[in-house]
Amino acid sequence: MVHQYKNNGYNIVLDVNSGAIHVVDDVTYEIIAMYEDHSREEILDTLSSNYDREELAGAYDEVKELADDGQLFTDDEYEDYIMDFKKRPTVVKALCLHIAHDCNLACRYCFAEEGEYHGRRELMSFEVGKQALDFLIANSGHRRNLEVDFFGGEPLMNWQVVKDLVAYGREQEKIHDKNFRFTLTTNGVLLNDEVMEFANREMGNVVLSIDGRKEIHDHMRPFRNGKGSYDLIVPKFQKFAESRNQDKYYVRGTFTHYNLDFSEDVLHLADLGFKQISVEPVVAEDSEGYALREEDLPKLFEEYDKLAAEMVKRKKEGKDFNFFHFMIDLEGGPCVAKRLSGCGSGTEYLAVTPWGDLYPCHQFVGNEEFLMGNVRDGVTRTDIRDEFKCCNVYAKEKCRSCFARFYCSGGCAANSYHFHGHINDAYDIGCELEKKRVECAIMIQAAMAE
Repeated sequence: MVHQYKNNGYNIVLDVNSGAIHVVDDVTYEIIAMYEDHSREEILDTLSSNYDREELAGAYDEVKELADDGQLFTDDEYEDYIMDFKKRPTVVKALCLHIAHDCNLACRYCFAEEGEYHGRRELMSFEVGKQALDFLIANSGHRRNLEVDFFGGEPLMNWQVVKDLVAYGREQEKIHDKNFRFTLTTNGVLLNDEVMEFANREMGNVVLSIDGRKEIHDHMRPFRNGKGSYDLIVPKFQKFAESRNQDKYYVRGTFTHYNLDFSEDVLHLADLGFKQISVEPVVAEDSEGYALREEDLPKLFEEYDKLAAEMVKRKKEGKDFNFFHFMIDLEGGPCVAKRLSGCGSGTEYLAVTPWGDLYPCHQFVGNEEFLMGNVRDGVTRTDIRDEFKCCNVYAKEKCRSCFARFYCSGGCAANSYHFHGHINDAYDIGCELEKKRVECAIMIQAAMAE
């Protein structure tokens, strides 16, 4: 399978199954488009009105050589692997600890309903958190490196328990020969020097929530009294990012129907000095005014192209920054398992509520159809785990013909469920945006290779 496209002046050809990428001239681009369905003579006859026949013959031979060398039109080697992949024993390697089902902001698009997750406000106790870490250790098998994300609501509303759990985790590392990588996601309202110092010492990554320009952020992420939060958090986030040497953090925003010109928000964050940026599309029902719609896609595609071109320009000027959705490793890339199944939700990655219930991920929390067990008894609904184990790009009909399938790994199971009622479909708007991001990411690397 080959995917061809033009972006910011580049003719790009992606061989999907091998991952080989070719930046080609116009004649080679046209030959590749005809190669599988036409003979050499048919191609030369068809294109000879626009190109010199000798040039065409040379380009055709180069394309044939690439195909013979396994860099174009390669076969899919992964589909046979998937049967063994489904039978693999699963270990838990990551937990999303809902340390606080409560929040001090009232973000309009929040899927967690101001931190309550369709339930009640509650803070996780140290005892429940301790049981969660014990569960992770007991179910991690021989895997040494484990990950725990302190999530909410707003985790800093339960800061002492966060600190106590990190201390407990460090004790358990020595006993069980494990290594915990702790991460934190915060809206910044309660961020202070003590939190920063602790996080810089103990947190492998920190996610700082901000949507971009002041008017955009304050509209979507106000306090409960309606007042905006931008002016309070920006100086804290700038200080925090600098204290981490502009590494091992993300400022993470959400764009909606209200700011389809979201590239301006990305560039605003870059102009504030942030080097690690993620601004992602909102996922919401059509009934919400801020939801993205199919008719928004052309504008959003234009914004991604604009952002990609600006990033190339700034990088060449020495003013570069990272944009999460454009960060693709074109050489090594993820392992085969990641290519096929993505984040590992419901199998390797679970969410834990403040009272210890286990769900496939944070976006399923509160839906008892997906309640898998608890940290005391473990996973009791193994049927749910097995269903997620079989969730992969070959189980999703839409993924089979998609050139981006090995980059997005089939997309988000929660989004599939929320829009289609089961996890083996795909959220269509999300798919279109993901394909555009992959195209832009490849173009950026092609431009920087010149």
